[in-house]
Amino acid sequence: MSPIANDSIDAAPHMTSPNPVCLIVGAGDYIGAAIARRFAAGGYSVCLGRRNGDKTADLVKEIEDTGGKAYGYTLDAREETQIQQRFAAIEADIGPLEIVISNAGGNVNFPIRETTERVFYKVWKMACLTGFLTGREAARYMAPRHQGCIFFTGATASLRGGSGYAAFASAKFGLRALAQSMARELGPQGIHVAHLIIDAGVDTEFVRERFKDRGIDVEALPPDTLMNPESIAEAYWMLHRQSKDAWTHEMDLRPFAENF
Repeated sequence: MSPIANDSIDAAPHMTSPNPVCLIVGAGDYIGAAIARRFAAGGYSVCLGRRNGDKTADLVKEIEDTGGKAYGYTLDAREETQIQQRFAAIEADIGPLEIVISNAGGNVNFPIRETTERVFYKVWKMACLTGFLTGREAARYMAPRHQGCIFFTGATASLRGGSGYAAFASAKFGLRALAQSMARELGPQGIHVAHLIIDAGVDTEFVRERFKDRGIDVEALPPDTLMNPESIAEAYWMLHRQSKDAWTHEMDLRPFAENF
């Protein structure tokens, strides 16, 4: 990781607190972790929520070792009470939330005849309900302050369903609709709501295993065929720094070689 940068505290248009705070709900090992590193490098205290909070320990230490501030929490974003309590604790103990990112996953493939009610509902909770609970709670704190950013991580499935992705696409379609509705309601109140469509494979162990199962040698692919989580994180940072007179609501990200 690069040394903590100090170029952003004075420049970022949303930052009014001397101790700006970023919360990532669904702070996994790749996109979530990369976003955390980028915002820590930009001067933010980063709060990392995931179902197994112990898994944030290495990232918290990494950020702290380079001069940043990070906090890890066990957080099940499907549970309303846990979301409410975590937001309240961060606001009280760390500082006002300047940006909240809903980054929960739920990407599974099931043929429609094998998609049980339990599977469908579980995927919807992971990929859609978590966004609602996170976004609503963020709005409750940000609206009275008339500022803040609420970003949602979408996917190819946000735009089009695929074979075996009835549950995931339904949930991601719903998340996109939630983001649009919130943007129309909260934008006039000074809150930047954005939805980022990650329309490609991200360079993660999970994706590499899926390529391997399909007989594809990832190492033989042209450079930049898979998306680098750090590149995605930079897009989140750029969105956050946009001026109010030129906000982007939806950003579509893919490598140069990805068809769409």
